[in-house]
Amino acid sequence: MNANSFGQHFTITTFGESHGTGLGVVIDGCPAGVPFDEKLMLRELERRRPGSSEIVTSRNEQDLPQILSGVFEGVTLGTPIAIMVFNKDARSEDYKEIKKQPRKGHADDLWSSKFGNSDHRGGGRSSGRETVSRVMAGAVAKMVIRHLHPDLACYAYSAQIFGIALTPDEVTAIGSKTDIDSFPARFPHSEKSQEIYRLLKEAKEEGKSYGGTINLLIENVPANLGQPVFHKFKSDLAAALLSIGATTAVSIGEGFSSVSQEGVKFHSQDSNQYGGIRGGITTGEPVFAQIAFKPTSTVLDYAKKGRHDPCILPRAIPVVEAMANLVLVDHLLWMRKDRI
Repeated sequence: MNANSFGQHFTITTFGESHGTGLGVVIDGCPAGVPFDEKLMLRELERRRPGSSEIVTSRNEQDLPQILSGVFEGVTLGTPIAIMVFNKDARSEDYKEIKKQPRKGHADDLWSSKFGNSDHRGGGRSSGRETVSRVMAGAVAKMVIRHLHPDLACYAYSAQIFGIALTPDEVTAIGSKTDIDSFPARFPHSEKSQEIYRLLKEAKEEGKSYGGTINLLIENVPANLGQPVFHKFKSDLAAALLSIGATTAVSIGEGFSSVSQEGVKFHSQDSNQYGGIRGGITTGEPVFAQIAFKPTSTVLDYAKKGRHDPCILPRAIPVVEAMANLVLVDHLLWMRKDRI
C-alpha cells in the first residue's frame, strides 16, 4: 500500500495540493446498496471549510464536492467512489518568498529535502487543505456506519486551547446531545468559549498561534472490533489520528495519567479507565481518546502574505471525526470476516 492510502477493507487514497487544481479521494471497498447522503457530506465539509468565521483562515473555499464515480441514483454501486473539490481561492503569489525561505516549524524544507521537487504554494500536500479529502471520505464512512449501526455516534470537541481548559467534571457533562458546533471554537462551555473566541481573534490580528487538545468520544461501539497484534483498534485509531498534520500525541482512556497509579487500584476501577479498548479490542463501552495539537506553524513573521488559522483545533474537529469513522467502518467490515 502506498503512503497516500489508508485502510485495509475500506480503503481511501487522497490526492491534490493546496494550490493545485483541486483535491479529492478515491474510496475502494464501500459496499453496494448504501444510500448516498450528499447533504451529510456538504454539512461535514461546511464544518471544516475555511473562511467560515472570524477565528479561522480567511481563505474562502466553497468546497462543493463532485461525485465522479461509484454512485448511481443515490446509492453506492460497490465500485470505487471518486470525489473531488476544486480550489477557487488560492493566492499562489503570496508564497513566492517561501520558496526561498521556508517557514519555521512547517514541513516546507523537509518536503523539499526529501523529494527534491515540491510544491511550496500554501504548503502543497503538507497543507491542512489536504484534509478536505479525508472529510469527504469520512462522510462516506459515516453513511455506511449509519446503515450498519445507526446508534453508533462519533463526536469530538476542543477540550483545551492554550491555557483555557475544561475541568474533568465539565468533560463528563458533555454527550452526543451537546450542540458542540454552536460554541465558538467548538469548545463546549458558555463562558470559556467566549474567552477563547477573544483570544483567537486577537491572535489572528497579531499573528500569534496556539495549540490545544481535542477529545474524541465514540458511543454505542460494538464489542470485538480490532485485530490481534498489528491491527489493534487502538493502534489503527492512533495511526489515523497522528496522520493529521500538527498532531503531537494521542492518549486513550486514562492515557498518560495511568502511569502514576498502582496496578490493583487501576484495574479495579468501575470507570472506563481503558477507554473502551482492552487487548486492542473494543469492549462495547464508549471509546475515549485525547489528541494534542501543536500551535499553528505559520505566524505573522513567517506568514508573508498567506492566510492561516491562529489555532487549528476548530477546523480539525471534523477531521478527527472523519478519521475515527474511517477506522470504525474498516473494522466493522473486517469483523464480518472474523468467524462463521
